[in-house]
Amino acid sequence: MLIFGVLRSGLYSLASVGLALSVGVIGIVNFAHGEFLMLGAYMGYWLFASYGVDPLAAIPLGAAAIFLIGSLTYRSAIQRVLRAPELNQMLLTFGISIFLQNLAIILWTGDPRVATVSYKATAVSLGPFTVGLPQLLVFAVAMTLTLSLYAVLGRTRIGKAMRAVAQNRLGASLLGIEVDRVYLLAFGLSTALAGTAGLMITLQLSVSPFIGLLYTLKAFAIIVIAGLGNINGVIYASLVLGLSEAFVEFYVPQGGGWAEGVFFLLILLVLLVRPQGLFK
Repeated sequence: MLIFGVLRSGLYSLASVGLALSVGVIGIVNFAHGEFLMLGAYMGYWLFASYGVDPLAAIPLGAAAIFLIGSLTYRSAIQRVLRAPELNQMLLTFGISIFLQNLAIILWTGDPRVATVSYKATAVSLGPFTVGLPQLLVFAVAMTLTLSLYAVLGRTRIGKAMRAVAQNRLGASLLGIEVDRVYLLAFGLSTALAGTAGLMITLQLSVSPFIGLLYTLKAFAIIVIAGLGNINGVIYASLVLGLSEAFVEFYVPQGGGWAEGVFFLLILLVLLVRPQGLFK
């Protein structure tokens, strides 16, 4: 149960850290975050189905493509509502979510698609335990990318600029930082991380236009548990969600269905007991 929960948390952290970046740096909750993950998943599926490209090998191309789509979305829509009331921002991103979901249905229908890679049913031994190779690879890649983002934010010039803008956008602009350029990069990067998580989902699950909403809700639960804008707490919050779901699946009768609602309960408990988040 513990191994299953930990392995699941890797994908959750990668799917959520982009949303945390968007909230922390730009200050906007992107309800279309999961749809960028869905687009990445479809890209991974079609590259595999059409050209035999392994979804893991397609990560650089897929991340670049989703980054470009996210950047265009920012320039054409998000940028226009940054100073608008929060309700306007949420309605806009929710509208983008509905648009992308229905576009996917028109282009690819609602039928689930499965990428059957050669090692999908392969298992490896970890001491006395046996785990699936795809789950292990996804966890390793997801954690590597998440920790790499932490390194970029903590040690690079652009990362420090993002942190400065997140703390005080006016002060950052007075110091010569181009705030709008940082916003563009942060939003594009957040969507690229979501798209990368989608590419790796194709190794484990089927792809459909409807997977985005579920991951948006789970990502939102994780950033609430971590504390809104607290990027460093995303890994720990992902562990909380992953282990909680695994516990329910293993020990609660018919837990497979109940596990999908665990994130609602966690959001409720955190908001009631510690609204600022567990790791902030």
